[in-house]
Amino acid sequence: MLLNCDMGESYGPWEKGADAAVMPLIDWANIACGAHAGDPDTMARTLALAARHGVKAGAHPGYPDRRNFGRLRLDWPTDSLVLEIQAQIGALQAVATALGVPLNHVKPHGALYLAMMTDDRLLQRLAEGVAAVDDSLVFVLQATPDRDRHARLLKHTGLKLVFEAFADRAYGEDGRLRPRSVEGAVLTDADEVAAHVAGLLQGFVETPAGPVTVAAETLCVHGDNPSAFESLRRIRELVPRPADRA
Repeated sequence: MLLNCDMGESYGPWEKGADAAVMPLIDWANIACGAHAGDPDTMARTLALAARHGVKAGAHPGYPDRRNFGRLRLDWPTDSLVLEIQAQIGALQAVATALGVPLNHVKPHGALYLAMMTDDRLLQRLAEGVAAVDDSLVFVLQATPDRDRHARLLKHTGLKLVFEAFADRAYGEDGRLRPRSVEGAVLTDADEVAAHVAGLLQGFVETPAGPVTVAAETLCVHGDNPSAFESLRRIRELVPRPADRA
C-alpha cells in the first residue's frame, strides 16, 4: 500500500500544509498546479523536496478557483475543462522538466475529483485528456464499488490506473466520500485516522449503513489536515515502506 499526500498548496508568502515534515513519510506527492493553489516557486520547492526524499511527484490539477480552494464544482463545458487540466499538468511538467524531476501520476483535486467519480463522461474525458498529454502517466481515482466498471471504462486510454482510499475522510453508504459540508466528513484526530486505516488495510470501510468493501492500492492523507503529520506517522507504522524506499 502506497501513501500519497496533496501538497504544494502554498502561495507566495502564505504557507499551507507541513510539506517538509510530511514528505519523508510518503511515497507519492500530489502537487498543486497553480490553479486551486500553488505557484511556480512552490511547485519548484515541492518537486525538489520530493526528489530529495525519493518520493514520486504527480500533478494535482483542479478547478481554477483559489477563493474556494477548488472545492466548489464549477459549471464549465467539458472540452474547456479538459484543456484547463491539460494546461495545469503542462505547467507542472515544465517546472519538473527544468529540474530534472520526472512526473509519475495525475490525480484531480477537490470538487473536480468528486465530480468525475459520479459522472462517467467527465471521468472518461479527463482520463483521455491526461493520456493525450502523456500516456505514461498514472491516473489516480477513487476505489469505489464501481472500481471494475471504471477500469473497463478507461481501458481504451492505455493509462495505468491506481485506485485510492482516503485515510482522513469518512465514507457514505454508497462507498464514496461524504461531502465536506457534512459534520464528521473530515477525520482530524490521529487515533481516529489510524483506526479508519486499520479497516481499509483489511479491505473495508465503515459507513452509516455498515462496512463497504474497498480495494485500493494507495492511501491519501490531505496535506492541509491539521493532523497530517501525526496521522501519517501513525499510518507509516501500519503500512511498511516499499522495499525500494526502505
